[in-house]
Formats: sequence, structure tokens, C-alpha cells
Amino acid sequence: MSPTLLPRRRVGSSDLEVSQLSLGSWHTFDRMDFADAVAMVRHALDQGVNLFDVGVYGMPGMPPVFTDVLWGAIMRAVGVPRADYLASVKLWIEGFGAEGFAPQLENAFLRTGLEHADLVILGDLRRDDVRLEDLVGDLAALTEAGLIRAWGVNNWSASNVRALRRIAAEQGVPGPQIAQLKYSLARRSIPDGEPFAELFADGFAMQASDVLEGGILAGRTAPEREIGRDPGGIRDAIVATVPALTRLADKLGTTCAQLAVAFTLTHPANVTTLVGASRLEQVRQNIGALELLRRVGAEELRALAEPFWADRDAVDPEGP
Repeated sequence: MSPTLLPRRRVGSSDLEVSQLSLGSWHTFDRMDFADAVAMVRHALDQGVNLFDVGVYGMPGMPPVFTDVLWGAIMRAVGVPRADYLASVKLWIEGFGAEGFAPQLENAFLRTGLEHADLVILGDLRRDDVRLEDLVGDLAALTEAGLIRAWGVNNWSASNVRALRRIAAEQGVPGPQIAQLKYSLARRSIPDGEPFAELFADGFAMQASDVLEGGILAGRTAPEREIGRDPGGIRDAIVATVPALTRLADKLGTTCAQLAVAFTLTHPANVTTLVGASRLEQVRQNIGALELLRRVGAEELRALAEPFWADRDAVDPEGP
């Protein structure tokens, strides 16, 4: 494998060091020719991408989804040693029951071929009948068993993250290390707000996700695939900014996608930006965002991004 080109950053106080860009699987590999997917992942690895986000995304009553199964087959076809990459697995609070997260994790391992997860990310907290103490205790047991190495959350409020960290400290077990948060040119209020700033100052980390708004911030204003939820109801406002974003990208000699990815890399607590790609050229474009950041500079990029901040005052910085 080629020498690492992408910088790596530590996830909180864990022993995980992740590439500045990570590759996701939601609605990506199930839209690709298998050989093309293998070539794309091989290129990403050669460029230093070492973190892959996978999850069992099928829901009861919905059509079956196999992107995680395909990811496992892709990794086997690439032939990369397990020690050379990190896998981040989604766990859903909706499925947390008497046996904890173990059944979900076993199913994820069955579908992907993994034997352990380097990182697990808890999905959105939509239940009020689950004790946070039980979640922390269950994840501690999975860590002790060697099934996971570290854990974090997806779009939780800052107060609930603080509660998890407090409970873990009281129990003397590992707490959450990272929050996967929507962060983009358009959605900034939560990651840039004071509640999470306090957590970040204490060593907590962030993974930027949904950075292209399902492709809208890459210039595709009518995405054909399913995209994430729309906190604050601002998606139409985001679409309206695309012409101006295109003009700015042209002025900087780049693409909308590269500009959007580069912006997320300016956040000091963001250890890795999660991107989804269904073409090799998209991976190349995403990696090229680091050169744009070096050329323009973080301070200037953040200043240029101000007009595209669509969720300012539209969502609570505390988070959901």
C-alpha cells in the first residue's frame, strides 16, 4: 500500500487515528457496478482513507437494503488486511432491548464479515424509555469483550452527550469519544454553537456528515436518491444558494463539491469528514478538497462561506 497521503487525527482520548476523510456506505455501493466499487475503494485506501462507515440501514416494512453486505464483499475483493483499515458501525436505539446492542452488532458482523468494530455510532435518540446508564453499561461490556474499541453518537444533543460522559466517568468506563453531526456550508448552527464548543474544548471530537446535502451542495439540486432529514426545514433555502455557490467555486478554480468538503475541514474539532461516493472521480474530487484548503486557507474559506449558512437561527445549537 502507498504511504499515507491524508492526515490522520485522534478520536477523542481513544487510540483510534482516523483519516481526515472517511468513506460512507449509505445508498452508495448499491448504486454501483461491483468492479467499479472495488476500484474506487482501492484508490481511496491507496490515498490514505482508513475509516469506513457502514450500517444495517434496512427498516421493518421497507425494501431490503444491501449496501453494507456489498461493502463487505468489496473489502474482500480489494484484499486489504483488516489491520489496515477502521470500520465504524451504526447501532440503533430503536433496537436496544433486553439483550442490549449485542444482537444488532452480531447481525452487522454477519452482513459485513467483520469480527469487531473499531468504532460504533449510536443512531438518533428517539426513545424516552431507555436509560442512558444502560446504554453506557452495555457499550462498556462490548468494549471489554473486544467487540468494539470506541463509541460515539449521531446527532445527539450536547446535554445528552454531557450526560453520557458523566455517567461513564462515574462508572469508570469509556465514554463517548465523537459525535457524528450534520455539518456543511448550510448547516452550521449546532457544530459551531456554544453547547458543543464546550464539549470540543474538553477533547470531544466530531465527524462531519451529510456535508453535500445529498448532492445539492455539489450542484445537483434535484437528487434522485433518498437523502437525510431536514432540521429547520431549510432545504429549499439551500437549493436557492446553489447558483451563488457555483459562482464562488468558479472564482476559486474548484468545484462546488470540493468547496463544500474543504469547508468542513476548517472546523478544529472535526477529526474526519464522512463522504459518500459512487464514482472514482468523486473520491478524487473529495481528496482534492485538502489542496483547496491549503491554497485558500481556513480563515478565508470560513469567511467566504458565511452567505451560505442557511440554518442560522433555524435550529437550536443545543441539538435535538
